[in-house]
Amino acid sequence: MKQNIATKITDFFVNYFSLSGQLVSQEEAEKNIREGVSFRGTNILILILAIIIASLGLNTNSTAVIIGAMLISPLMGPIIGLGLGVGIHDFELLKRCLRNLIMAAGFSVIASTIYFLISPVNEQHSELLARTSPTIYDVLIGFFGGGAGIIALGSTNKGNVIPGVAIATALMPPLCTAGYGLATWQLAYFFGAFYLFVINSIYIAFATFIGVKLMKYKGASGADSMRARKVRKIVYTLAILTMLPSIYLTYNMLRENKFVTNADRFIQAECRFPDTQVLNRKAYMEHGQRYLSMTLIGRALPVDSLTLALSSKLKFYGLAGTKLSFIQGTQYTQTNTPDNSAAVGDIYRVAQSTISRLQHDIDSLNSLLHAEREAVVAAPEVAPEVKVVFPNIKKLGIATTLFAAPGSAEKTDTATVVLVHTAGRFPVSERRRLAEYIEARLGYKQVSVVEVSE
Repeated sequence: MKQNIATKITDFFVNYFSLSGQLVSQEEAEKNIREGVSFRGTNILILILAIIIASLGLNTNSTAVIIGAMLISPLMGPIIGLGLGVGIHDFELLKRCLRNLIMAAGFSVIASTIYFLISPVNEQHSELLARTSPTIYDVLIGFFGGGAGIIALGSTNKGNVIPGVAIATALMPPLCTAGYGLATWQLAYFFGAFYLFVINSIYIAFATFIGVKLMKYKGASGADSMRARKVRKIVYTLAILTMLPSIYLTYNMLRENKFVTNADRFIQAECRFPDTQVLNRKAYMEHGQRYLSMTLIGRALPVDSLTLALSSKLKFYGLAGTKLSFIQGTQYTQTNTPDNSAAVGDIYRVAQSTISRLQHDIDSLNSLLHAEREAVVAAPEVAPEVKVVFPNIKKLGIATTLFAAPGSAEKTDTATVVLVHTAGRFPVSERRRLAEYIEARLGYKQVSVVEVSE
């Protein structure tokens, strides 16, 4: 009974993952791959245009433009050709792919370097910086992307796999960033980005090589078996050597992420003060030393006591040896941490100026609101008196308004408008008399009388 269940489960998975009947012939798959290896004429022109588009995307920090450039780029061809050449022992194809890939990478870096030398914008955006710190995750992306690519090229149902692999493995942006590093003479950018390109290329080719072996492609006729074994050893060695720096960079990234997480836990648990709050924090590592800077808002705290109290608790959060620094108001206080308080002082002064301006606006609005309320109360108060002096006035209303000249930046004038509805004719002289009466009775200035109809 148990054997039957195991057999059924095995058959179930075999049926779902079986490639029988879904693979094209080796000749057809090789033809598709070999057609994308060549880098002459239109292919090289398309590559240069794609690298400029990707550079524009990095320059403007536009993800959509970068993705478009990756879809245009023909870089995948020679990389997959490398894996095929190693897998079927076709050393002529291997040399041709390697030569074309070096030429393509060289043209790409030259084109992006020229672009960034000419471009007036040289800011370091997030999309640019993301291409300078490769990790083990980039190795995995390249490997699994290459695996998906060779399976698609060898199957009858290719779909949109190759464009998806081009986007996922991101071959173009590292070359653009390498060009940016040369153009601005920031060699750390150049080497970091070029290393990322090498990782992607080697592991796409490595995954292609493994895919070719799993699909049991036959080797080229007359291939030298000793030479094939030597090439395979070189491939394995390159794959391992390429991975080692990424493992070290991944370790540093995880260590820094853990430090930032511990710093957040420390601030949430220990930095709770009655009349003071942590407005901002910055946790970073520099030359192996860890720093934690906090900006405090509210009542100023004695820094010596604060440092002493908090430093003793750092070890409970995995932060032993971390140097603390505090910014309070315009005062910056540090514990052996290099930093600059000028920016904080500028921010404080700008905030104070903004608060003063807003307070002036509030006072002006309150003044207008007070005048409007007085006008609303005044109308019912003086209406009986106005009726005696001006018998033909049936209704009266008083409002405060602002007058300004259209298109002028001059200050507006506040004026009082008296709206009247009369039983008969209300001449200009009577209006002038009514305005003078309201000014004397209520103490207003610049009273205007407007006659309205029902």
